[in-house]
Amino acid sequence: MSGPELKAARNRVGKTQLEVSRGIGISQGYVSLLENGSRRIPAHLAKRFVKLYGLAFTALPVVANYDPLTGGGPQTLAEELAALGYPGFSYMRSRKRKNPAEVLVAALGGDNLESRIAEALPWVLLHYPELDRDWVVNQARLHNLQNRMGFVVTLALEVAQQNGRQNAGLQALAELEAALEESRLAREDTLCQEYMSEAERNWLREVRSPAALHWNLLTDWKPEAVRHA
Repeated sequence: MSGPELKAARNRVGKTQLEVSRGIGISQGYVSLLENGSRRIPAHLAKRFVKLYGLAFTALPVVANYDPLTGGGPQTLAEELAALGYPGFSYMRSRKRKNPAEVLVAALGGDNLESRIAEALPWVLLHYPELDRDWVVNQARLHNLQNRMGFVVTLALEVAQQNGRQNAGLQALAELEAALEESRLAREDTLCQEYMSEAERNWLREVRSPAALHWNLLTDWKPEAVRHA
């Protein structure tokens, strides 16, 4: 979120800087400094602006040198998905607002991802296609997650195709898929299930989908297995 974007968001909702300062809990002068780019927008204030202006969670700042291993366990990921509005965790009340791109990288960066979390990832992409593509690709390359991320993007696009969805967001996902394709890894990987036995791995080599084969992943996930996307 840049200063000009912050100002444009304020103008869209028809608020003055004084009204915003009172709603956020900072001075009007500080709001002005943030909007003209003289001050960097802190993460805690960005969350308040997102809520005040009704912005998408993709407006939240992302960490430059993000470590997916610090993203938390299954419960934390579930709560973050609930905060994003994922129907599968609608029974949870969560305030853990986080940029969806960070949630994706955190989920795919682990070695033992629960199926209920994996199932949510195509939904995240389809509902927040305006992700910071450069950040996602850079993080995927940094942590060798290109194939995992690429497969999930392909899976989301296949789900959209089966459901007859056509919108501008799908073009953004197609561009993300193409960017990840450029650095696709040759080594075999799993969809965050590193503790499988050799028998399971051999079975998956036989039954995996063309998309999983293309991304060199051992997984049986297919579009029909994704309930909420």
